[in-house]
Amino acid sequence: MRNILFQIAYWLTSVFFAATAAPLILIPSRKPVMIWILAYTRVMQFWMRVIAGVRVRVIGRERLPDGPCIIAAKHQSWGDGIIMFSQFYDLAFVTGDHLEKFPLLGGILKKMGAIVVDNCGGAYARARLVDEELKQAARDNRRILIYPEGHLAPVGERYRYKKGVFHMYSAYGCPAVPVATNLGRHWPQQDWRLKPGEAVIEFLDPIEPGLDKETFMARLEESIERRSLELIGRAATAELSAPLPDPRPKKKTAERAR
Repeated sequence: MRNILFQIAYWLTSVFFAATAAPLILIPSRKPVMIWILAYTRVMQFWMRVIAGVRVRVIGRERLPDGPCIIAAKHQSWGDGIIMFSQFYDLAFVTGDHLEKFPLLGGILKKMGAIVVDNCGGAYARARLVDEELKQAARDNRRILIYPEGHLAPVGERYRYKKGVFHMYSAYGCPAVPVATNLGRHWPQQDWRLKPGEAVIEFLDPIEPGLDKETFMARLEESIERRSLELIGRAATAELSAPLPDPRPKKKTAERAR
C-alpha cells in the first residue's frame, strides 16, 4: 500500500511542479527555476522518507572542493538525481536528449543550463556541444553532475565507464569528486516498489586535475565501485543482524476486576 501511495504522491508532485515551473522559463535568470528544482527534490525526498520509509543519509560533503568540480556518481536508482539536486542550489548536469521529448521538460532543461548530449549527432558534434556548454558552466562557476556509466546499473553490477567523463574532466580543468551509493537497494533502478530502510550517498576524496586518461579512469571507477560495494555490504549486514520480531502472540490485557 505504501508504494501505491508514494507513486500517487510522486506523480501529483511532479505534475504540479512541472506546470508551475513553466512560467519561470520566461524569466531571464535561471535562479527561480533552480530554486523550484531544489524545492521539488526536497519535497520528493520528504515523500520518500514519510511514505515509502526510505531515509537517505548524505555524508562526505566536507570533501567537496570550493568552486567548480565534476561530480561523477554511481547510478543505481531513479532517485539518484532527486537526492543529488536536493544537496545543491545551482547544479549543472549531463543528460541525453531523450529527456527533451517530455512536455515542458525541454524548456526547463535549457533554463537550468543542462548539458544535453545529442545521441544522434555523432562524436564530433557531441564533443563540440559539450565544450561549448562546459565553457559556459566554467564562466558561471558551477558544479557539474555526470553519471559515468551512462545507464542505471543493477545493485552490485557495473557498466563500462564512458570516456566522456574524462573529456569533461580534462576540458574543465578542475577536480572530479566520485560519489558512491547504495540507494539502489531501496529504490532499484526504475522500479515502482521501494524498500524501507536507510540509504547512504557518500562524496569521496576528489581526484586532482591533470591526470592522463588511463590513470583517471582507473581511479574513478575503482573508488566509486569499491565504496559502493562496501555500502551495499554494510546495509545487507545490518539487515541480517536486526532483531527478528517476536512470533508469539501478545497477551491480552487482563480485564479489571469488577
